Amino acid sequence: EVQLVESGGGLVQPGGSLRLSCAASGFTFSKAAMKWVRQAPGKGLEWVSHISSTGDTYYADSVKGRFTISRDNAKNTLYLQLTNLETDDTAMYYCARGNKDYTLNRGQGTQVTVSS
Repeated sequence: EVQLVESGGGLVQPGGSLRLSCAASGFTFSKAAMKWVRQAPGKGLEWVSHISSTGDTYYADSVKGRFTISRDNAKNTLYLQLTNLETDDTAMYYCARGNKDYTLNRGQGTQVTVSS
């Protein structure tokens, strides 16, 4: 059974930082493209970033230069480092197996709230 479990969300002030983690199991993590998507209140799902199995990274324009995606294949864990957070970054963040164009599985999400 595929499981994706996100953690690391929370309440942070504008300009602050967070690191999200996603523990993966039930598939060969090292061979999978992985991504982060988010959903703000009242809006649809938005692709944030993805990382290929070979480590190539891709970002939405809205987060480029502020967010960093990475993976630790030895730990079957995906990360998203969020810096210089803005109020518009407030959303539920989901880890998913796939890239910008497809999704195979998605976790339950972790809430990020940016507010002063």
